Amino acid sequence: MKAITRSQYGGPEVLQIKEVPDPSPKKNELMVELHSATVNRTDCSALTGKPYLVRTFIGMFTPTAIPGTDFAGEVVAVGAEVKDFSVGDRVWGFDDQGLQSYAKYMCIKEHRGVAKIPENYSYEKAAASAEGAHYAFNGLKNLQLESGSKVIVNGGSGAIGSATIQLLKYLNVYVTAVANTKNIDLMKDLGADKIYNYESEDFTKDQERYHYVLDTVGKSHFRACKPLLLPGGIYTSSELGPNAENLYLPFLTYFSSKKVKFPIPTNCRRSVLYLNRLITEGKFEAVIDRAYDPKDIADAYNYVSSGQKTGNVILNLHKL
Repeated sequence: MKAITRSQYGGPEVLQIKEVPDPSPKKNELMVELHSATVNRTDCSALTGKPYLVRTFIGMFTPTAIPGTDFAGEVVAVGAEVKDFSVGDRVWGFDDQGLQSYAKYMCIKEHRGVAKIPENYSYEKAAASAEGAHYAFNGLKNLQLESGSKVIVNGGSGAIGSATIQLLKYLNVYVTAVANTKNIDLMKDLGADKIYNYESEDFTKDQERYHYVLDTVGKSHFRACKPLLLPGGIYTSSELGPNAENLYLPFLTYFSSKKVKFPIPTNCRRSVLYLNRLITEGKFEAVIDRAYDPKDIADAYNYVSSGQKTGNVILNLHKL
């Protein structure tokens, strides 16, 4: 089969399309013919091997040959012990430790983060419902969110941010979204109650006070956002922050009235099943910016790394 491969850490230039052996499903695995995946922030970290922590999952010195962390496709074979999936099922899933999904085929254990794609939901949107939504769900799962809670979401137009807003509105939370000019209408469509255009406004000067400040793009910091918080309020970020401060500030602010929490993403299966239920109920729909063919994989990575994407970037694996 054809696959996008690499033999070393580096930039997009290390990626090549090559012929590699077809995988074969073990007794508890599905074999999937891949249709779509995304190029996302997790993939960019896995490509460069930075921060170095990612190398503990994909190889300290030599990375996993085939990149890819999410997928959508059709089951073409199942192992003898697989119970919940059959040949012909449309499936999607995610694993931030890597799935080697930038290929024509891949195998995945049925107890991992994989689910059947809801009816009338496309392969592209299914793949785009994985990575950003997983981090969005993990960013919210330990917060005491209630109907009427007030939350500000910095980076509302990204993959994590656009998913976060939808999850918050599902919980009937008051949301202030921060985005740029071209995405103001998207913020309205996602249900934001109030919107800041960061190209002309500074959201940290808002006179309103919030229970939570969620920096889903990692471009602000606790010191700037602290005045926005109500007593007992919490700041979280999807990134480590300046000098990795979001790793130690949770300890330094533990006894403070305004705290920092750093969400550590876990349990991809739980996220996939939760999102699958919301998709089925019509309560979640992935945001897609653009799609790239495999031959243009370097352009896809460069665009994602630019920080300018809206929602998700799709990789058309069916064109391998």
